[in-house]
Amino acid sequence: MPTAVADGVELYYDSEGDGETVAFVGDAGYGAWQWGWQHAAVAGPYESLVTDLRGAGRSDAPAGPYSVETLVSDLVAVLADANVRKAHLVGFGLGGLVALEAARTTNRVRSLVLVGTAASGAEIDPEPLSAAPDDPAALRESLAPALSEEFRAEQPDVVEQLVSWREREDADPEAWAAQAAAVADYDAGPLYEVTVPTLVLHGGDDPVWPVEGGRALAEGLPRGEFESFAGARHLVTVERSRLVNDALVSFLESLDDD
Repeated sequence: MPTAVADGVELYYDSEGDGETVAFVGDAGYGAWQWGWQHAAVAGPYESLVTDLRGAGRSDAPAGPYSVETLVSDLVAVLADANVRKAHLVGFGLGGLVALEAARTTNRVRSLVLVGTAASGAEIDPEPLSAAPDDPAALRESLAPALSEEFRAEQPDVVEQLVSWREREDADPEAWAAQAAAVADYDAGPLYEVTVPTLVLHGGDDPVWPVEGGRALAEGLPRGEFESFAGARHLVTVERSRLVNDALVSFLESLDDD
């Protein structure tokens, strides 16, 4: 399995497909399972690169707290190890903050797709999304703010699959707290500095990262676009996977001649 190293921390990543690289940067606490619906949608015409944040999945989990700036350095190390000069970044929650900061401070970013995120984490409390990986009941309960009641009732098999993946891949409580600290301490500052094309996607009923934050983020970006999905909660990538994938691929294709 390929790993990059940043300040002695081993960072797992994997890639598939050819073409320009689309790198997925995940949310606090979650393992790479969170991109299961999007990875296959872009692999082929693009190279799909998925990495585990430090603290989650197969990456190392050093003592925290972590910062967005540290996670940007981790991302740059992964891209360098994979021989990727520039990538389209798809960031989710905390990963959206990391992608936004990478676009602001590095020359590694071709475009951004920011899912369920905002320009600042100061008002965000991700605690309801967290649970210890060795507690299936708590993992199941913590999916309530992530998936609508309707989806959970209609797709019980998906819910149980998510619980199983989370048992194997999610951050433990200490690492999750270290990642959550990075959310709380981050503010993007002047958004006019982020000039790459950006698509902001949001669940219309996200109780943890409110949709108003995503809309304000898109409005503040020079090249920002915004789309929300009515009734979906935080894991809009799962709950509205086809619509999210259509929006993602259409956005990437629109950049071919940009």
